Amino acid sequence: MNKKKIDKERQMAYNSLPPGIKESLTPEEKELFLNAEQWPDTLFEKLEEFIITD
Repeated sequence: MNKKKIDKERQMAYNSLPPGIKESLTPEEKELFLNAEQWPDTLFEKLEEFIITD
């Protein structure tokens, strides 16, 4: 399996999420959170209260 280098800022953001939110993410969603250029709508919905928009 080809592992990408995890973005440190994304890892810090993931680590700062409340335990209940982290537990609600599937392994695929966690991978997307840490590495994807674009998140699926389902991930935005789970994290909407933590997303800051301009």
